[in-house]
Amino acid sequence: MQMTTQDEFADHEIVETLGLVRGNTIRARHIGKDILAGLRSIVGGEIIEYTKMLAEAREQSIDRMVMQAKKKNADGIVAMRFT
Repeated sequence: MQMTTQDEFADHEIVETLGLVRGNTIRARHIGKDILAGLRSIVGGEIIEYTKMLAEAREQSIDRMVMQAKKKNADGIVAMRFT
């Protein structure tokens, strides 16, 4: 499945719009990770636990979006956004 954050694919023509697909997810923090993150915030630097959690949430969101697109028999996803 091709995906882009652009409004179109440079090398493909969009002939039909099949509708909106979403890949929603919410991740909860773990108390142990919060304690480690709190200690890291005191000394500064990257909070690795939250970076990892964000990356996992994005991957899960993409997987869910692709599954929805495949159910619609889509070949690609354009204008993909993360918030």
